[in-house]
Amino acid sequence: MIPSPDQKRALYHDAAAKLHALWADEPDGIARMAAAACILHEAMPHYFWTGFYRVVGGGLVIGPYQGSLGCARITWGRGVCGAAWATGETQVVPDVHEFPGHIACDSRSESEVVVPVRDARGTIIAVFDVDSTEKDAFDAVDREELEAIFADFAATR
Repeated sequence: MIPSPDQKRALYHDAAAKLHALWADEPDGIARMAAAACILHEAMPHYFWTGFYRVVGGGLVIGPYQGSLGCARITWGRGVCGAAWATGETQVVPDVHEFPGHIACDSRSESEVVVPVRDARGTIIAVFDVDSTEKDAFDAVDREELEAIFADFAATR
């Protein structure tokens, strides 16, 4: 089920409040990512796969995440996650089968949103990746709310 835009905003605001409270006392970035993946995955009914690909050694490495098995590593510019990393811009993909170079980690994925996650210096340290089993599951509301949540990730570290 894809929530309405108003429902999405309410769900994101509730999740953001929980995350802000958790992040306030947690300095470890991976623990903070694990909390974000869990809280957002549980809160959003249109999420199927929810998690991070962290920048490690010149590539993206999976984890932490919630959902089915994901791809272990993704290279610069490859797929939706690599595109978000390379461009530094959120990618909203209504139909992953039409995205050039899409990486099919799970054939049930139909749409995707990927948000770059930056540290306090503005360097991309990860991308936050969400897949849905429904086409057109993500829109401007998802983009705006996730970008705001992950701007707080950097600000509260």
